[in-house]
Order: sequence, then C-alpha cells, then structure tokens
Amino acid sequence: MKIIKNILHASFLVTDLNKSLEFYQDMLGLELDPARPDLGYPGAWLKAGEQQIHLMQLPNPDPVIDRPEHGGRDRHVAFEINDIGELKQAFDNKGISYTVSKSGRRALFCRDPDANALEFVETS
Repeated sequence: MKIIKNILHASFLVTDLNKSLEFYQDMLGLELDPARPDLGYPGAWLKAGEQQIHLMQLPNPDPVIDRPEHGGRDRHVAFEINDIGELKQAFDNKGISYTVSKSGRRALFCRDPDANALEFVETS
C-alpha cells in the first residue's frame, strides 16, 4: 500500500524572519509565496520547485548550539541544484561556512542563520 505521494513542504523555526528571508530569498533565490494566510505569528512560505519551505518565527525548543559541524549528521532538508561550484562560490563570497558530502557525491551542507542544516545536491 502506497500512502505517501510526495513531500509538500518542510518547516523551519527562525528567530528573526527578516534575517532568514535575506538568506533564503537573497542568498538561495527562493521566491516568496504570497498565499500564506495570517497564522497569528510571523512567517513566510517560500517556493522551492514544486514544494515549499515554511519559515515560522516561533520559540525553538531545540538546542541551536553544539549541533554536528557536518549537517549530514543532523536532521536536514536536501535541495536539488544544477551547479555545486556556483553555490560554493556564492557561499565563499558571503563567508557562509559549509562542508562537502562525506559520500563523495557532488553535494554540500550548510546551516541557515538559526542552525537548521541544509543539503544541496548537484543533479545535472
């Protein structure tokens, strides 16, 4: 029996929505989805291909310090990208730390401003 058809969105808790939007929109190029209703707290929906990233400015019950340095050893969301070299250059230009995949794939991991781990995998 097949129950799950697709992943629709991933949600991240953030402490400063504007700072997070700078990262996700300006750094990663995700487009804001204006369809987000007023949910009673600051947040944003961002388009990530056919799926979405939901940013929620709410208290975070998880520790944001002492997370594994390599995001592949932490809970994370993976994004499909075309050019890992272009992303490395953009991260280097902005001083954003990252680690490369331990599996040998053309992939890297970084953390957003709230220490959420993100993976980027080149598929072209």
